[in-house]
Amino acid sequence: MKNLILIAAPGAGKGTLSNDLLEKYDYVHISTGDLLREQVAKGDDLGKKIHEFQVAGKLVPSEIVYEALEKKLSDKACDNGYILDGFPRNIEQAEEYEKILERSGRELGTVIVLDIPKEDLIKRITGRFTCKDCGEIHNIYSEELKPVKEGVCNKCGGELTQRKDDNLESFEVRYQTYLESTEPLIDYYKAKGVLHVIDSSQGHDYTLEQAEKLISN
Repeated sequence: MKNLILIAAPGAGKGTLSNDLLEKYDYVHISTGDLLREQVAKGDDLGKKIHEFQVAGKLVPSEIVYEALEKKLSDKACDNGYILDGFPRNIEQAEEYEKILERSGRELGTVIVLDIPKEDLIKRITGRFTCKDCGEIHNIYSEELKPVKEGVCNKCGGELTQRKDDNLESFEVRYQTYLESTEPLIDYYKAKGVLHVIDSSQGHDYTLEQAEKLISN
């Protein structure tokens, strides 16, 4: 099974695709946040270092994140393939990741970019509401996900709420950060011949189908 790196702007469906692939295949999911929490739970020297930064409210230095990632990749569970979610975020991290791969004897694998127009992303973010009771996601701009009754969950009748950062102002900040730091990775991986673009505006089923074709080739 090919190792995967998922690149996507906020709201493009990276989390959904990741969850779908994890359910269907024997992948290991690796995100920076989970990686650090897992290392802290182990309580070893590296975990203690990470905990000290977290308690102090400081960002964990990149060097420590790299060390935690390299430890994770030494786990035999990763031999069947893994999904990197939210990493690397920039060229510097991508270059360091390749050094880790070389030391770990692992291949880069496939990089998937979920492409979707900005206008669609805005609707996905600003129109998204979640049920407080069952967690069902709705969207007022989607015929498929639109609540039949305003503010009421279609599935269980619970109250629908919206995240505080699901607004246009917050989206613009996150989107600009994506363009400035993450989008250059597209050209970086394209030059290496491992980049594949999926038009995720075609919907969930299409996105999953195309991703499955890529990992099976």
